[in-house]
Amino acid sequence: MTLVKVCSVDELTPGEALRVELAEVDVAIVQVADEFFAIEDVCSHADFPLSDGGVKGCTIECDLHGSRFDLRSGKPLGPPATAPVPTYAVTVTDGHVYIELEN
Repeated sequence: MTLVKVCSVDELTPGEALRVELAEVDVAIVQVADEFFAIEDVCSHADFPLSDGGVKGCTIECDLHGSRFDLRSGKPLGPPATAPVPTYAVTVTDGHVYIELEN
């Protein structure tokens, strides 16, 4: 596993998703209270950026068709999506957000 710096904590607005484009994958970074989550920034149903949708608690909703995903597991919480979206472990150190990517 490799830790990749994705943003600073100051760039995040709690309850909103921040799209971060990496060479390996695009991710949505979300702060909910004092927790941080990283989820691949694509709806498994419609190939649409999840970061364009809304965040409510630990869920993110695709703005295109309304599929909701659990930020902790990536699992869909109802149709139309049926496949999960990859999530990534997050570490916050010295005011910066890092995610773990496989080598």
